[in-house]
Amino acid sequence: MTTVPADTSTPTSRRRASMLIDNVTWYFRFRMALDRLIRYAVAVGGVSIIIAITGIFLFLLIEVLPIFTPASIEVRGHYRVPGAEQAHTLHLAVEEQNEVALRVSDNGELTFFNTRSGQVIQQVWLKLPNHAHIVSFANANAKQATFALGLDSGEVLLVRHEYESTYVDNTRTITPRVEYPYGAKPIVIDPQGETLRRLAMQEGDDGITVVAATEDERLLLVSITKQKSFLSEDVSYERNTVTLPYPSAEVTHLLINKDQQQLYIASRGGNLSFYDIRNKAQPKLLQHLAVTRAGANLTALASLTGGISILVGASDGNLSQWSILRDENNNEQWVKFRDFEPLHKAIVQIVPELNRKGFVAIDEGGGLGIYHTTAQRTLLQRNVSALPLRRIGLSPRANALAVLDDRGTLDFWLIHNPHPEISWSALWNKVWYESYPEPKYQWQSSSASDDFEPKFSLTPLSFGTLKAAFYAILIAVPLSIMAAIFTAQFMSPRMRRSVKPSIEIMAALPTVILGFLAGLWLAPMMEKNLLAILLLFIALPIGIVMTSYLWHRLPAGLRFRVPEGWEAAILIPTVVMIGWAVFMLGPYLEQGLFHGNLVEWLGNPNKGGWLQGWTIDYDQRNALVVGIAMGVAVVPIIFSIAEDALFAVPKHLIHGSLALGATPWQTLVRVVLLTASPGIFSAVMIGLGRAVGETMIVLMATGNTPVMDLSAFHGMRTLSANIAVEMPEAEVASSHYRVLFLAAMVLFMFTFIVNTLAEIIRQHLRKKYSSL
Repeated sequence: MTTVPADTSTPTSRRRASMLIDNVTWYFRFRMALDRLIRYAVAVGGVSIIIAITGIFLFLLIEVLPIFTPASIEVRGHYRVPGAEQAHTLHLAVEEQNEVALRVSDNGELTFFNTRSGQVIQQVWLKLPNHAHIVSFANANAKQATFALGLDSGEVLLVRHEYESTYVDNTRTITPRVEYPYGAKPIVIDPQGETLRRLAMQEGDDGITVVAATEDERLLLVSITKQKSFLSEDVSYERNTVTLPYPSAEVTHLLINKDQQQLYIASRGGNLSFYDIRNKAQPKLLQHLAVTRAGANLTALASLTGGISILVGASDGNLSQWSILRDENNNEQWVKFRDFEPLHKAIVQIVPELNRKGFVAIDEGGGLGIYHTTAQRTLLQRNVSALPLRRIGLSPRANALAVLDDRGTLDFWLIHNPHPEISWSALWNKVWYESYPEPKYQWQSSSASDDFEPKFSLTPLSFGTLKAAFYAILIAVPLSIMAAIFTAQFMSPRMRRSVKPSIEIMAALPTVILGFLAGLWLAPMMEKNLLAILLLFIALPIGIVMTSYLWHRLPAGLRFRVPEGWEAAILIPTVVMIGWAVFMLGPYLEQGLFHGNLVEWLGNPNKGGWLQGWTIDYDQRNALVVGIAMGVAVVPIIFSIAEDALFAVPKHLIHGSLALGATPWQTLVRVVLLTASPGIFSAVMIGLGRAVGETMIVLMATGNTPVMDLSAFHGMRTLSANIAVEMPEAEVASSHYRVLFLAAMVLFMFTFIVNTLAEIIRQHLRKKYSSL
């Protein structure tokens, strides 16, 4: 048969040929333009994704970086200290707005002055008895701005300074005021009238406690308790005085904690005695030990916010924190918690922050250091003067500082130190928290107490994230991969068209619904039927294998009645029957083997035999519940991707293997799985990423306890759930707020690294098996 060429000799034929050529040319130009447009659109989409990911990373980085910046100070005032130049400065204080400071002098003068200029605002002379002189000072209640002055007449005067803010024409004016909480007349501490060389006082709602070391080497413990009448509301005072043993060396420092329960007596040589004074009539010596290195003296002593720990400064510049612990016999003992980076000269004064576990220290060489105890972090060390420093006053918000040197020059500094409690060590290492018997990982971001020590360890949250993902993958991967293999390679096409969409549509189920069902239905049901659930993991595989074996032992006539690829339908009644049988037998087995309750049996140490003393605590919302619920959410993702990869294996490879004599199982293991391994691996990695980032299921089904335990019967708290729970209540720009962003960044980096490694491995596998 020959082809007759088109006749193009006539004008009509030539016109038709020209139109055809024009149409073809236009079509190809359109296709080329469309291809370029799609190529550009894909490129723009890819670049946009990269920009979006980079933008997310940069946003997280911007929010996180401030928590790792060191403290900084900026001088805002430099002048001669106001007040009498010849008087000795006993105390410096700065009010909350950093506008007014107070100088307490040993001549009885209180000088309030402007922090920026040094201009005197008000001077108050204390009402001292005739011929009495101030010889000692004690900060009685820093939060209420109360201090005590010891006199050479054996008396103590309690003074409080307060500040009132008024606004006129939008201008704030702060007016200082001086009060005498226990009256303008001093309180007699020593009836013998001896000079009170050393003094410690603590004020509370129920009264005051005073400890004084007299000139004739006596230690007096005086407690004055308020007694209020319920009928007349008159206030009376009950006084109790006890004489304590005087140390063998000179007393250098006295300190009472804020609860008026512990007394610390420091003597020359770096020795410290700890007394329990809860019973003021019978104080008890708890411990006597050296708190400085050999040859060094204790030169500064302060109580850390909360009153559980004390801060010790030594003549060799060393700084340390000591705290009280209870041993196995419930006896209290003091131990050194941590050392801090030392200053260069003898420590002169330590001033704790009022609301955080930080403190400021100065030395005789003009050095100043800002520290945080929990983070064990040195935030700033700087020489602020060429002269020895004598006094510092820290503002209540710890954002301003007044520093007085040896020649009476005062510098006023502003402090920028918003996140002292955060360090890499506190985030990822074990930390020894106050009242804890040993260092540990702990997350506890808030408390009802103002003296709370924040615990921002991300280690238990990261551990909980990996634990939840592990149990979810442990359940999801075998189910989804095996289901994908059977669906792609052995199931009939008609059945596959129903099964695959049914499983894939499960991915659209909201995880909040799964979490709701897991927390309110699955968790209580599992606690009630724990033995049946555990037996189900054993009985189902055995039952399915036995069913398959029996199926192949049936006569061929019966087996061939079931169309090829529909064998899986036989397993449906098998699974139902096994589940029914296990749940029916579970209570009887539990009654016979575990005294009727497996959960209580696990927690009971009196099991007898080799199990004696062995216990496992069971939390209703635990990792097993999360693994099942999250496995249900992850199965459709892994199944869909893996099934597509298995189904896409070229048929000529499968037919060639079968033609060469390989069995279907050999073909599956040595041909199909190898060829589809990049896709299967990608499916598992995407499922892992899905499990790591899951929020609602772990939020509702884990109990949200940040514990580090591999047990499937214990709960956990994940990074994502922690962010969801605590971000709404976190103060913007606070340390808590930024640590939550750091947790988000850790989650982001984890998924990014896992996905990047997964892609590298997938490309390697694809290249390795592409020649099959």
